Amino acid sequence: MTSGEDAAAKIVRKAADGGLKVAVVGLGYVGLPLALAFAARGVNVLGLDIDPAKPKRLLAGESYLTTAPATAVQAANASGCFDASTDMARANEADAVLIAVPTPLAAGRQPDMGFVERTVESLAPHLAPGALLSLESTVYPGATRECVLPILEAAGLTPGQDVLIAYAPEREDPGNATFGISDIPKVLAGLDDASLKAAEAVYGLVSPKLTPVSSLEAAEATKITENVFRAVNIALVNELKGVYAAMGVDVFEVVDAAATKPFGYMPFYPGPGLGGHCIPIDPFYLAWRAEALGLPTRFVELAGEINAAQPAGVITALAEALSQKSRMALNGARVLVLGVAYKKNVNDIRESPGLEILDLLQARGAKAAYHDPFVPEIGKTRRHPDLAGMRSTSLDDLSHFDAALVIADHTDVDYRRIAETIPIVVDSRGIYRQWPELTPNITRA
Repeated sequence: MTSGEDAAAKIVRKAADGGLKVAVVGLGYVGLPLALAFAARGVNVLGLDIDPAKPKRLLAGESYLTTAPATAVQAANASGCFDASTDMARANEADAVLIAVPTPLAAGRQPDMGFVERTVESLAPHLAPGALLSLESTVYPGATRECVLPILEAAGLTPGQDVLIAYAPEREDPGNATFGISDIPKVLAGLDDASLKAAEAVYGLVSPKLTPVSSLEAAEATKITENVFRAVNIALVNELKGVYAAMGVDVFEVVDAAATKPFGYMPFYPGPGLGGHCIPIDPFYLAWRAEALGLPTRFVELAGEINAAQPAGVITALAEALSQKSRMALNGARVLVLGVAYKKNVNDIRESPGLEILDLLQARGAKAAYHDPFVPEIGKTRRHPDLAGMRSTSLDDLSHFDAALVIADHTDVDYRRIAETIPIVVDSRGIYRQWPELTPNITRA
């Protein structure tokens, strides 16, 4: 047997007898639920993050994510299976190191692999001999081979021997109560057969079904394909929204009716724009890679343009409603934005259209405030630095607002009272379809 096969056999044996230790690097929306899933199954897991506040809060039994409740953190602590730290040198304690760090877009919609590269650089000197290194972050096809392997080789490690390599893309859907880590099949690939065997042993502890594919690139392309599919279909329904509105047809009614067909159709709904870390970003990783090969990605790029235009469309709908119903200009109008999270019932503001809309309102001279029960204060973001520190306003007194925008349709918000109190409401989520008697106050966007 080669040293790589020996290393894989050791990981397989430890996974079977309960002696495996896993490190999860990046304790965000992907990494923290993954770490807690391992701990819940009795696997010793070490969470690593460069933000000192995260390990501190977790070890105190607190959570900073709505998708990872404090009760789950407390249960992991009580089990004795969970630890957290900022010390990357502790990666040498782990048989498997799983990386779940951001892969954002740089200027010009270029992939930004900086978080991945810096993480691998910090881990490389500390990896235990024969450990498995698995990347979960969404990347373009070829990224693991082109970005991760050279860093390991520069550190004097031979991939496939000194360190086993896998790519196993995350499929987390924050706020989805039906499908969590333990419900979603895991796509994975290894650099070689030994790496794949080790990855299957590790992920088999928390995943209901493993779907191995033939190469790292195939696994990377699988995740990109999933998100391109969603981005293109969301763009399609966003475009249909405008077309049908001009015909006097309600796109939500049409989608609901079409969804009764038991085959050949999947419902997608329009909204104020895309948010979250995946769908607004990942398709451009593919477009960038394709462009480097001289290949067009017209669907991907057109979908990106349509979806990116939606926040501005919401502002246009608001300006027209103010002008027509109240004879007011947007400049100086007092506007309440309902929801700055990118989707309902989560506190995730990454790439949120709500932040873009707040920026656009302020740029047009509106006096903007927001209410979001999941986001009491807007933190630092790369694209919207001027919004940092802005706090959620109370809904106790709504009388001083001229208009409201529904951006994230959180469950525990009294939307009926809002429409009965604020004279103009622009609904980008279709939440007011349940109250047709309120139609005179409602503008669709």
